[in-house]
Amino acid sequence: MERTSRSPEQSLRELRAELAEIDFVLPGTINVAMNRCGKPSCACHADPPKLHGPYVTWTRKVSGKTVTRRLTPEQLERYRPWFENRRRLRELVSELEALSLETAEQAEGWAPKPKPRRRRRRN
Repeated sequence: MERTSRSPEQSLRELRAELAEIDFVLPGTINVAMNRCGKPSCACHADPPKLHGPYVTWTRKVSGKTVTRRLTPEQLERYRPWFENRRRLRELVSELEALSLETAEQAEGWAPKPKPRRRRRRN
């Protein structure tokens, strides 16, 4: 949602309302894979192949270690909104941080730092 044309207070109210709508969140990444097995006579090696799967895995970090869990299609559908909520939460937090920085810069008279210029390579 574009909030640049609104006052900081209005943008903050909108962010709070959107944050309040978020339900459960699950961190991590979902991967859906179709695989071939090692049996040369299996249908997964035919032309066209009939791959095995789908296999759904959920990967996340726990205490600095990668943890992967296999999910059933039913579990994926049940928890998909929680993964989507996590993505939306991160977006909203980023918007809140940007709004906070902009508001602090305006309140203190700090000029925002200009973006670094990219140097052109000489041929």
